[in-house]
Parts: sequence; C-alpha cells; structure tokens
Amino acid sequence: MRKTPLVLFAVLAAIATGCSGGDAGNSATSRPVATEATTGATPGATTTGERDCSADYLAKFTQRQKLAQLLTVGVNGTADALAVVRDHQVGGIFIGGWTDQSLLTGGQMEQVKAAANVPLMVTIDEEGGRVSRVADLIGPAPSARETAQTMTTDEFYTATLARGQALKDLGITVNFAPDVDVSSQPANSVIGDRSFSDDPMVVTEYAGAYIRAMREVGVGTVMKHFPGHGAGSGDSHLGAVRTPPLDQLQNRDLVPFRDLVGSGAAVMVGHLDVPGLTEPDVPASISPAVMDLLRKGTGYGAAPFDGPIFTDDLGGMAAITNRMTIAEAVEAALVAGADNALWITTDAVPQVLDRLEQAVWSGRLPIAQVDASVLRMAWFKGAPLHC
Repeated sequence: MRKTPLVLFAVLAAIATGCSGGDAGNSATSRPVATEATTGATPGATTTGERDCSADYLAKFTQRQKLAQLLTVGVNGTADALAVVRDHQVGGIFIGGWTDQSLLTGGQMEQVKAAANVPLMVTIDEEGGRVSRVADLIGPAPSARETAQTMTTDEFYTATLARGQALKDLGITVNFAPDVDVSSQPANSVIGDRSFSDDPMVVTEYAGAYIRAMREVGVGTVMKHFPGHGAGSGDSHLGAVRTPPLDQLQNRDLVPFRDLVGSGAAVMVGHLDVPGLTEPDVPASISPAVMDLLRKGTGYGAAPFDGPIFTDDLGGMAAITNRMTIAEAVEAALVAGADNALWITTDAVPQVLDRLEQAVWSGRLPIAQVDASVLRMAWFKGAPLHC
C-alpha cells in the first residue's frame, strides 16, 4: 500500500484526542516485526471496529524514553545490551561483527527483550557477500552482484526466505538490507558488489524479491543508501562523499527507491553530499531537504513515504565524525526529520539523551515530531497501536 501524509495526520489527531481502555500490549516480551509490518499495512491504519490507541502507547514513556525509542545502538554482548535497554529503553540494538555471538545463540536475547517496556528492535547488517555478520551461524550467501548474475529472482526469493527465517530464529527482527544502490564500481569498492547491478531495473527486481521474502518470514527490511551511493566519490567511512547532482540521480540512483517506496521497507539515508539537494557540509543523513524529498516524493517522482527513516552509522563514519560529535549528529538527524539514529556503541547514550532533551525544551525538536517518529517506529516493530 502506498503511504500518504494523511496517515501521519490521522495518527497525530489520535494523539490529541486520545482514547481509553485496552492494553496496548505485553510490556515484558518483544514481538518480531509482525502483522502491521509484514502485510504492507500503513502506519496508524485501522480496520473496521478498531480504535487507534496511539495516545495510550505514547503514555507508556517519559519524554526521555520517547527520545530513546529513536535510537539504535551497537552492543558488544549480553551485559552491554541488557544495560542499555533496561536503563535507557532504547528502541533498538545493533548486532555487529564485534558482538559476542552468545547473545544470539545462548538463549540470552529473550532476557534482553524482556527488559524492554515495548517491543525491541534487534537489528543487523546482513547483506550477504562481504557484508555478513553471522555467516558462521547461518552460512554464507553470495554478494548482491553475484546473486543477480547467477540466480533468477524466484530463486533468490526462495533463498532469502530460508535466510530470513534463520535470522529470525537468532532473534533478529530488522535487517539493514537490501542495498539498492545502482553501481558499476569494482567489486571491492565501497559499494561495488554490494549492488545488484548498474541497471536500476535489475536492482529493483532483486531488491523487491528480497524485501518480500524477508517480510514474509517476519523480518523488517531497510533499503539503503538514499538518495544513492552507487556513483559516490568515495567511502563515507573514510571521509566526505560527493554524488552526482540530483538531476543526474533521477533516472538511475533514485529509481529503486521510487519503485519500492510502497514495499513496506524502511529507508536508510547515507552520509552523502548531493549537489542540488544538500547544503555544504550537511550530508544527506542530517539534511532536512533530503528528508523532505523522501517524505513528499514529488521531487523524484515517487509516492509520499511515511515509513521509518534511519540514518547510516553516525558514530563510526568519518563523513560525519569529521564534522561533529555523536550527540550533535543525532540531534541534527532527528531535527532534520529522521526517525531513528544509528551508531555502533552504547557509551554516549546518556549524553545523547541529555542533548535531545535540551533540543525538545528549546523547541529545536518539537515533541509532536518526536511522537510521530515514536509511532512510526512502533508500527515498524509490530507494536500494538490498536485496541
């Protein structure tokens, strides 16, 4: 289903009027991405006889906890994950290559999920090929480029069903994939073989199959890196990256995002300087103009997008860290219109939340905007918003 701005208006209207009765969900256990997130339902949509209890859901949180729901942070093991969830109620944790895998295999994930008052996102970057965090647990998968060269889309769909189920069995609820960048770069370059093809239609077909399969087994998906990293000037892990001008992205890099905007996948915005779109030293991940382009869709011929917008890693990539601190970057991203800020450690969570609270108090980050993002993330996580 295509998403429209009317959805957000309806959700915010529900916040203003509120509703009574009904338990918004079990606060002790987490659900994987489920019903709403896997059927293509629109955030906040109700069926006949359902009442939108968004206000009840928001009432579960203090203001600081609402802000924490908009953070996803990398963890190094069970103790780290348990502490950041229990003490701060972050919305998500990220499983990296450095994470102690006993968190996934030793039955400890349920303990971490139980510390969350609402469903917890457990995220990973599992594209296959050279971007694989748990290949030793679920087996290797070919890179996107090799996949498109050796499998039909139907074969890839079937393989992804099995891989998605394996991720779900480990406790993963959201996968930061597929990469929908359009690239002809050498295989070992920053995007390279992470891209299905230099043909945007091939990228769209294979990425669409991937999204459908992952969602069918209950794992959320996140398309990346908006508005397109495939022809970028370098590696944002190492420094600033400049893309071709916006008008040159229209018929190539933006095509998969345009065609898949209604697929139910979330979108990750890259740390990209885009001539004709971003301001100098304001990469896409913290750019209001980029968030507006994605939300409205009109600037690249797409339907409006009201799903969750994630940032790329704000703490370990020089395209951001050379310009600002993690607290500054998270504030800038959320103020710009992102719904979820991602970085790969937990140490800075208290100071990030301090800064975000100051941003709310000062009016830089309106609380209505925070509430809307909390509800988008709730929908994506499969949290119950109806009663």
